[in-house]
Amino acid sequence: MRLLSRRMAAAAGAFALAAGVAATGGVVPADAAGPVVEARCADPGARLLPGAGARDPNTIGAAELAAREDELASRLAKLGRPPTEGPVVVETWVHVITPDGTTGDVPDAQIDEQMDVLNTAYAGGTGGAPTPFQFVLVGVTRTQNAGWYGVTPDTAEERDMKAALREGDAGTLNLYTAGIGGGLLGWATFPDRNIGSDDGVVLLNSSLPGGSSTPYDEGDTATHEVGHWLGLYHTFQGGCATRGDQVADTPAESEPQFACADRDSCPRKPGWDPVHNFMDYTPDACMYEFTPGQAQRMADLWAAYRQ
Repeated sequence: MRLLSRRMAAAAGAFALAAGVAATGGVVPADAAGPVVEARCADPGARLLPGAGARDPNTIGAAELAAREDELASRLAKLGRPPTEGPVVVETWVHVITPDGTTGDVPDAQIDEQMDVLNTAYAGGTGGAPTPFQFVLVGVTRTQNAGWYGVTPDTAEERDMKAALREGDAGTLNLYTAGIGGGLLGWATFPDRNIGSDDGVVLLNSSLPGGSSTPYDEGDTATHEVGHWLGLYHTFQGGCATRGDQVADTPAESEPQFACADRDSCPRKPGWDPVHNFMDYTPDACMYEFTPGQAQRMADLWAAYRQ
């Protein structure tokens, strides 16, 4: 039912809302933000199942996070923080990995559904802030490789897979579907000045719409991971620290939330935990929003690194 309502919202004209991005509420200024506290739970660029065995495949610690934010501020200052005008069309490739040509295959219709979920979420069609991003599928590849099918982060298999299959440039989204393990639903690379062949998003194939990874089967693992690809951290990044996820209008959150329940884990900070935000860990049916500040941050990082 929730997925159907998203489709209906998109059909009602959600893309018209995405022509611009709010000009305020974006990145927290580095010189006014206070100390950075390292994330206490999982990789800032991944999404995990409850009780997952995998932890911190590409953890960004406090020093690296601060360095990234300082570099971003410098690049934006040189650019003059240009506004993002009109839609940003992101050419998208989907690379389907199977071990035998059948197991884990993703039909074209399911890929189309996933693209619909992405576009509805990023247009604000599920109730959140609109962003300027529109994703256009330009190609699908299908590869039979047993080693790549069980790919895990930061391995030779991941590097070889991406080096062989990646298409386009820094502004091209490459989505890889596979039977990844360790309790990972997916992971992504962040934008930076060294975007190379490892760039992209890896998804558990059963997390796509209609998959078997209930309650993570409506396609919002892709929404979440593409958020990382566009520069967002988790809402719980840094715990209750001042800087947190570097976005001023997402309330602080001490740790990931796996249940769709009201909670205030940082009672000395304003706001309840953002359990409905796409960048938390709640089930897909609970997620429905980006904030204006997150939309602005994604637009800023696109201008700095991907356009």
